[in-house]
Amino acid sequence: ANASNLKAFLSAVRLAHQGTDIGALPLSALVPAKTSEVEKPKTKMIITSRRDYPLTKNFPYSLEHLQASYCKLARIDTRVLCLKKLRKLDLSHNHIKQLPATIGDLTCLQELNLHDNHLESFSGALCNSTLQKSLQFLDLSQNKIKALPIQFCQLRELVNLKLDDNELIRLPFKIGQLDHLRFLSAARNKLPFLPSDFRKLCLENLDLFGNPFEQPNPLVPNIQLKIPLTLLECAARATVNHRIPYGCHLLPAHLCEDLEVAKNCQCGNACLSSFIQITVTMNLHHVAHTVVLVDNMGGTEAPIICYFCSLDCYSQFLDRYLQ
Repeated sequence: ANASNLKAFLSAVRLAHQGTDIGALPLSALVPAKTSEVEKPKTKMIITSRRDYPLTKNFPYSLEHLQASYCKLARIDTRVLCLKKLRKLDLSHNHIKQLPATIGDLTCLQELNLHDNHLESFSGALCNSTLQKSLQFLDLSQNKIKALPIQFCQLRELVNLKLDDNELIRLPFKIGQLDHLRFLSAARNKLPFLPSDFRKLCLENLDLFGNPFEQPNPLVPNIQLKIPLTLLECAARATVNHRIPYGCHLLPAHLCEDLEVAKNCQCGNACLSSFIQITVTMNLHHVAHTVVLVDNMGGTEAPIICYFCSLDCYSQFLDRYLQ
């Protein structure tokens, strides 16, 4: 109804509640509000300067898209974390150093843009939150991140991941688990090589330009073999190879973590802490339709790690390689 009529009606209700005689109440017919007077729920808000950032007024709970850029935010506003309908959150160009685990409570969040902040990490708690089922776009470019947690690859719905201009010295070990990933950029980092799981990706676009990739040399292996194998190594290999169920209720937590990052030999068998490691060259077109050149020389190849569970497996590889 008309706003002023509604206020008069509420006043009458208050008087009635206080015991005022009904005959003395200022009751009148309510007139329906005009369409122009009805405020629709606000679903989008864009803030691009600090002076426009609301300090005393709450964000509308109906928001689905919120951008708060160039606001010099040092942390994420707790009021933002109450916006349960939020699908797109853009906090780029701020001074945010740390992400609260409660971002994982935004159950509808599909896009998270944190470009150009001061982040040094991305917590494992976020990777284990409801973001696993909703997050499709994540921009962490132009921060100070050196590594991503093992749990990062639990964000299985990711389609677009931007990691450019950080200080990454490695990509997530199990990155091949991101089977929905189609766009990956990690240009201008400090990557010496790619993880072996990188082969499992199926991308449309890949950008790894400007990383200090090492020259692969399969003839200079990093030998970490323990001969004879320890009982722990034998048990771990059997657990992974035979797909025996395990969990923290059966095994110590640290052992479960080790099993989660077991390496895979070229023969298909697993190895844990006893292995031979080398780097070989991989043409990035094997995993991506469009590849941005790796360097100014026009290359599209990068070194990737290979593991071998025994001297026999490594010898067989060398025979093929030298041929």
